[in-house]
Amino acid sequence: MWFYKKTKKPLPYDSENCYPVIMSSICTGEKVAGFKNRKNGHSTEVMLIKTKADEKRFMEMYGLDDIKVEY
Repeated sequence: MWFYKKTKKPLPYDSENCYPVIMSSICTGEKVAGFKNRKNGHSTEVMLIKTKADEKRFMEMYGLDDIKVEY
């Protein structure tokens, strides 16, 4: 199905104004990786994180060593 297609190229982001973050729900534990704007706090969701492998894939896509988790 077309909506299960995995992205081959990472979405561009402005590294000066945004920082990578994993947003985690306190209630359900659902995790979403994306980017948060430093100035206004607006977040852009990129992918759902179900396992450590998903988190690792996100970090490899964007060349990250460490990522902040926000609740």
